[in-house]
Order: sequence, then C-alpha cells, then structure tokens
Amino acid sequence: MIRAAILLRGVNVGRGNRIAMADFARAVADAGASDVRTLLNSGNAVCTTHLDADCLAARVRERLLTDLALDVPVIARTADSIDDVVALDPLAAVADDPSRTLVVFLDRAPGAAALDALAAVASGDEVWAVHGRELHLWLPAGVADSAVNKALMKGVLGVTWTGRNWSTVLKIQAALRP
Repeated sequence: MIRAAILLRGVNVGRGNRIAMADFARAVADAGASDVRTLLNSGNAVCTTHLDADCLAARVRERLLTDLALDVPVIARTADSIDDVVALDPLAAVADDPSRTLVVFLDRAPGAAALDALAAVASGDEVWAVHGRELHLWLPAGVADSAVNKALMKGVLGVTWTGRNWSTVLKIQAALRP
C-alpha cells in the first residue's frame, strides 16, 4: 500500500468544472483508494492505495467522467514523489514568495522541442527548471501575467499537467503523512 496525492486541473475556478469535494472523495475511493481526504476546494486529495500512481490517476479520471460527467485532467503522485519535489526545490535561491512559486506536475516528461518552445516564450525575471515529470516555476510578476503560464495554457509542452503553488505543495506533503 502506498500513500498518494490526486491532483485535478481546472476545477472550481470560474463557473465551469464544479465539483463538490465529497463527490471527488467518493470518485477517488471508487477508483481503488481508502483513507481519502480532500484538501482545500481546488481538486486535491490524498489517499492510500494498492495501485501505482498512473493507474490511480486513470481510474479517478474514469470515475469522474462516468459518475459525474466531469472531464478534467488528473495527475497522481506518491508520497515519496512529493517528498522528492520538496527536497529538490531547485528554485529556492531565487523564489521568495510561495504564492508565485509553482510546481507543474506533468503526466510525462516533455520532449526537447517542447522545452525549446517554452524557453522561447519565457520573459522578464521568470525562471523555470524541469526535473523529470515536474516543471518548477518562479513567476515574480504572478501567474496571470506570466508568458510561461500562457504558453502552458496553450499546450506548448504537449503533455497533461496541473500546477500547484508552493504553499499547496507543502500542504499536500503534510497531508500525506500518516
């Protein structure tokens, strides 16, 4: 059994893709998890499961679509993976505001051409680093005005993704502890 985090993209922001956290928790449980706990109201859950993270993500996505007619990207990471992300913190030397420091969780590592395209749009003081299936971003002007974020929204990486600010990543890590 492993502890895992389930991260949805684009829920409970604006009017679209609304989901009650109780419904989200039920979908995670129906996908093969126990000890499900949601965090915040933005599509974060932690659980215990016998499934690997990618299988769990696929099953949660299927349950959300089948049971709630909600078609959103789903990313899952093990507790160990989240610990590794926090321990790495490659932007610690420059990032001084956790609300403007983001970790973008990817379903697979992006290719070289995608990273070149992302590098071409980065502007100003934005700093980023890719480590495996995570993109770490320092966006000192904020997410809304970020050229990198706008490129992500347009699909420049060609992968499924969802982002969390550093404060939320730390809350997820803490919630994964038994």
